[in-house]
Amino acid sequence: MLYGIAAATSALLLAAFLAALLRLPALRLGIVDRRRQRPLPLLGGAGVTLATCLVVVGWEWAGVAPLGPEIRRLLIVAGAVALLGLVADVRRVKARFLVGGTAVAAACVVPYGETGFWLGLPAIGWIVLVTVGFRALDHADALAGTVGVVTAFGVGVCAAAEMMDELAVLLSVLAAALTGFLMHNWPPARTGLGSCGSLFIGFVLAASAVTTRAGHHPVTSAGVLYAITALATADVLLVVLSRRLAGRPLLRGGPDHLGHRLRRLGLTPQGTTVLLGILAFSGVAVGVLVHMGWAPRSGVYWVGAGALVAVLGSLRIKVYGPRRQPSAPVGGPVETSTRLTNTQVRSQLRVRNG
Repeated sequence: MLYGIAAATSALLLAAFLAALLRLPALRLGIVDRRRQRPLPLLGGAGVTLATCLVVVGWEWAGVAPLGPEIRRLLIVAGAVALLGLVADVRRVKARFLVGGTAVAAACVVPYGETGFWLGLPAIGWIVLVTVGFRALDHADALAGTVGVVTAFGVGVCAAAEMMDELAVLLSVLAAALTGFLMHNWPPARTGLGSCGSLFIGFVLAASAVTTRAGHHPVTSAGVLYAITALATADVLLVVLSRRLAGRPLLRGGPDHLGHRLRRLGLTPQGTTVLLGILAFSGVAVGVLVHMGWAPRSGVYWVGAGALVAVLGSLRIKVYGPRRQPSAPVGGPVETSTRLTNTQVRSQLRVRNG
């Protein structure tokens, strides 16, 4: 107990310090979010990643709380995913490479001994979905961090109920590190997560949730996993449906996420983050209660139904501008019209000259 409190406190302070420290190098190196009206440095996520890994590994090195092989492997693989995200922050990386790299990493952490091979495949897909979903949540100040804190506490409670103390400590450290980061990320944000931090957070949370539910009933596990990450997955579903219906490429960014649509309705950035944080907490609470056996399994169905209604309702909010009309091809009607006009001009000249 005392170790968990000390580790969480250390992570909070270290993440807050690193987020502030890395802000100036990010600005000087141009590692910023150029989609905003002001440049937002994106190395805050690197601070969260470093704080989480340094605190957990440091306490193991001191002999206070040795890590098991599963947690050690999870940290190594999650660090590789964070490094991939850092590359995406520094240079343009196509989304399919991020998805492919995350899928390979997910295949390395799924507990096949409890899930089996065939259930391990959808587990890989789900980890990739949640990881990408958290990256998408980073479109608004403090949103990904707030949802990450709520989800980390929920998964940590599930891990503690399964007597996975090492995993519970890791999740509490991650939640504390995100809390320290939010000191600099609350609207108006002074630093952002970037792909490095958002991919790391999503991957650790998704992989940890799969580990805690491994060995349980597959159908119930699917419902619990969805409820715990309902906001991130609903946002992905909304974006996919919206872009498909509008005929837009799936991998092209746009102001079509949940946060963008709530802003269209008149909510402030702070109000948007608070509202979505409450919705995320509601789903996490239902998932935890079902996992603990304190609520019926039907609770996760209500979460799914509520998320579906929210997605369908959000589709009615217009977020795309009018499409640009394609320019006329060479030799098309415009050029033909020009030739006819020139012919008329020459005819008039002949008439005038007799």
